Amino acid sequence: MYISITPHKLSESYGQSVSDFVDYLEKENEGLPLKEQEHFFDQYNDHVSPKSVIDHIDANTTKLKKVEPKFYAITVSPSTYELKHLQDHGQDLKRYTREFMKDYAASFNREISGNQVMVNDIVYYAKIEHQRTYKGADVQVRENAPFRKEIVKLQNDLLKINRGELSGIISQIEARIGKLMEQVPHKINGKLIDQGMKKEGLQTHIHIIVSRKDASNSVSLSPGSKYKASEVELHGKMVKRGFDRDQFFDKAEKTFDRTFNYQRNFVEQYASRKDFIKNPKDYFRALLQLPVNEKTIALKMLRETGLKIPSIPISQVQLAFKALQKIRKGLEMAVRSSSIGI
Repeated sequence: MYISITPHKLSESYGQSVSDFVDYLEKENEGLPLKEQEHFFDQYNDHVSPKSVIDHIDANTTKLKKVEPKFYAITVSPSTYELKHLQDHGQDLKRYTREFMKDYAASFNREISGNQVMVNDIVYYAKIEHQRTYKGADVQVRENAPFRKEIVKLQNDLLKINRGELSGIISQIEARIGKLMEQVPHKINGKLIDQGMKKEGLQTHIHIIVSRKDASNSVSLSPGSKYKASEVELHGKMVKRGFDRDQFFDKAEKTFDRTFNYQRNFVEQYASRKDFIKNPKDYFRALLQLPVNEKTIALKMLRETGLKIPSIPISQVQLAFKALQKIRKGLEMAVRSSSIGI
């Protein structure tokens, strides 16, 4: 599962309205019959209109400055394994979102009217999406870019030759294009993967819009706080502040497992991924000491990220240093792209 929390920005400034983001999230509904469309929802309502989302989030910004984020965008992307475990992606993830937001509220080191922050203090709207498209930053698009550039150039040359603007042998250029298409590292159904192309497989995920201010529009709740837990003097009295991301990510994972009775493999666990980043040798030692069945699944999961793992004897407890260094870079990328962000 991958979870990201970001303040919504427009270039160098924070968006003053949530309208553009809401419009973006509505695009997947275009052309779909009403019964197949996904709607915005909150903790208690299954169908909230886009206008209501915009009006509520935009109005809930008292005393926030232009240089401060008005709302945060949370994206929750379950893995293929997690999605395959669910019975109904839309309904199951809607149920999970409501439990997930309880974990979000509980991760604030804040009090509102003397009470710990609860989910009813959070102003949020969520939406389930079932498709994803490749973006410019995706490794597939970046690695395809040099091939695409050369292919486009050759295709433009063909057009110029046909218009008499350039001399050349068409068959040779077409053969060169064909050769480049064979060499392209990432394709779907024979087509070069490019920005904007839909991704294959299960892609259902959750978008959550969370107001910076609480439901009373008086308390600022920032998940971007650099503090896990601290106190500061404000207007003559001590006020708690902070957001514990580590606790939040851990709870979000455990809530998924508890809600759906999901048996999480070692490589999927938030705690083990932290171990990898802090001490990869211990991570691999623990991985190789797993029971055979669980270890087989773990290595399969790692290979499915595109990582090339050297052949490792089942009985081996430690990886050779060179083997560890060889795969560490690739696994680090896999961890960051397919797991909860740290």
